[in-house]
Amino acid sequence: MSRRAYEKIVTRDPNEKEFLQAVHEVFESVAPVMERNPEYRKAAILERIAEPERIITFRVPWMDDKGDIHVNRGFRVQMNSAIGPYKGGLRFHPSVTLSILKFLAFEQVFKNALTTLPMGGGKGGSDFDPKGKSDGEVMRFCQSFMLELQRHIDHNTDVPAGDIGVGSREIGYLFGIYKRIRNEFSGVLTGKSINWGGSLIRPEATGYGAVYFAAEMLASRNQTLEGKRCLISGSGNVAQYTAEKLMELGAAVLTFSDSSGYIYDEAGMTRDKLKHVMMLKNVKRARISEYIEKYPEAVYTPIDPTLDHNPMWNHKAECAFPSATQNEINLKDAENLLNNGVYVVSEGANMPTTPEGVYLFIDKKILYGPGKAANAGGVAVSGLEMSQNSMRIKWSRDEVNSKLKQIMKRIHRSCVEAAEEYGTRGNYVNGANIAAFVKVADAMLDQGLV
Repeated sequence: MSRRAYEKIVTRDPNEKEFLQAVHEVFESVAPVMERNPEYRKAAILERIAEPERIITFRVPWMDDKGDIHVNRGFRVQMNSAIGPYKGGLRFHPSVTLSILKFLAFEQVFKNALTTLPMGGGKGGSDFDPKGKSDGEVMRFCQSFMLELQRHIDHNTDVPAGDIGVGSREIGYLFGIYKRIRNEFSGVLTGKSINWGGSLIRPEATGYGAVYFAAEMLASRNQTLEGKRCLISGSGNVAQYTAEKLMELGAAVLTFSDSSGYIYDEAGMTRDKLKHVMMLKNVKRARISEYIEKYPEAVYTPIDPTLDHNPMWNHKAECAFPSATQNEINLKDAENLLNNGVYVVSEGANMPTTPEGVYLFIDKKILYGPGKAANAGGVAVSGLEMSQNSMRIKWSRDEVNSKLKQIMKRIHRSCVEAAEEYGTRGNYVNGANIAAFVKVADAMLDQGLV
């Protein structure tokens, strides 16, 4: 790793732990690339690639249903546009900080590069919490947020999408006010409703992609997902469609979780059970604990903040799909997964495993798909949505699903080939980081000192 370049970033942003974690991982992986390509060092690629091209922060005042005024903070981190317009989601959650958005934007640069589609990387959002808010309150917040954001985005510059807290409802409100302000109907946002410019398979894409990536890893050992027991964290969009695709391929889904706790259903999910989860989370916006009211044979375990691990990762299984949030699997969780027979981890969330857990997975040579590769299906289909918007066409569900599957195959192949080229065969972390880094770095060299 280029220690000097990393230490400069630490000195500049000492309190941005999530961002520093993401940068450290990439810098560590690409150290041999830097040694083999001195032109990258001469052009200060590491220093430039880790510094956002632009950061926008702004206040977001809005009024609740009682007439009280609130003020939240809005962000957009435009990280790197070397290979295309900035592309990345908007996150509305109380935990949002600049460090988290910079880490997400940094990861997005490499994730987007892996898709082979012409997209740069960015991320944005707000510390606003849509949970418990009425539709009117969410609409007023989204409209206030977009009043500022619209100055900095368009379909050729920056194309946001959804993320945690930003689903179809929020995208609709954001797009509606953008259209009114700018007087144009363009593909400035992805994740739109299918009736007004959205793409089929987009809601399913991240979950489906994580499963397709796991299937490719298993195929490298002449295995399939058929009959595999799977643990899934989260119960939102990514988790739901991960479960759907796993069941379609013959795997058994045992868990779902939310911020209150998790359910373990030893009998495995069925289509009816998954439909019930979707109703609870998407329609009722209820807690996952309500699952056991209909299916009492399942076990619900509330979160115990005094524990040094998450007991959800301490069940017998072969596969794990962390699909909730960053750093949800620590070293103890990783040890529990391995001790319970898990040898496939495909990350549906962004950076859900701590560095200590990652090192353990790599050391034990399990099939470990890092988020920037395994969960790239979501942004891949966002890129396909952008293409459809530009051409004013709509591909069928089968067409988009086929393209998604092929993109995930290409990402897997790129990771494998890059890891082998630089002497770390089977290390998907190195493979993903190196393959993406080289593509972005070469584009930056081509475009000069900008």
